[in-house]
Amino acid sequence: MVVLLNRWYGVLLGLMIANTSFAGAAQWSSTNFQYLYGDQYTDVGTNNEVSASIITLEHVNGWKYGDNFFFVDITNPDRDASKLGTGYYGELSPRFSFGKITGKDLGFGIVKDVLITTTAEIGNGFHNYLYGIAVDLDIPKTPVAQINTYVRNEIGPGKDSGYQVTLVWLTPFNIGNLSFAFEGFFDYAFDQDHAEDNIITAPRLLLDLGKTWGVEGVLQAGIEYQIWRNKFGIDGVDEDVPQFMLKWIW
Repeated sequence: MVVLLNRWYGVLLGLMIANTSFAGAAQWSSTNFQYLYGDQYTDVGTNNEVSASIITLEHVNGWKYGDNFFFVDITNPDRDASKLGTGYYGELSPRFSFGKITGKDLGFGIVKDVLITTTAEIGNGFHNYLYGIAVDLDIPKTPVAQINTYVRNEIGPGKDSGYQVTLVWLTPFNIGNLSFAFEGFFDYAFDQDHAEDNIITAPRLLLDLGKTWGVEGVLQAGIEYQIWRNKFGIDGVDEDVPQFMLKWIW
């Protein structure tokens, strides 16, 4: 634990400051800390399957004119940071609601709102910017259902460009006295100059463990299944990873 904190202190401190800034102006917010472990990740250099542990800090909030989402993944924080398989990746995604800005109800059919959507992707040695239009959907028993459409501008090596569609969902449900959440995302990046079209999705099924001892909505555990086709836009590099997941919410 001491090694982990020393190595990643700057990254985590910066995210905590950002989290505090977001929460200060928020009408609602939720933050969680995740631990994931899988042993079937694809190493791009060798195409071999490797194991990895990932810790994630994630935050979402809603404010007067839209919502914000950010996360950072730190891969293998317990290993030597100079070796392959370690590093960080994060995204910051502010969205601006046309309905909230204009004060008008823009809903129609199953569309609940229309938004300007933006994302900054930051990782080891690269950063990318995405911007476009999103719709939030009104689907029964699914409080979160988004379709985000982007233009991709990649600033890192290759300076690639293209488009992306991102779906996000959250569906809570109960079976007897047990509470579950089916959540996840789906990214499809396409028409890039120097990369193959690629898909990454990570559906999760999580059980509310805290509820079983009287503390509802605090601790979840379950499975995330990551599917990546043409990983990093590299033709033929595919990944299928069942991951154990533990999620602490506050």
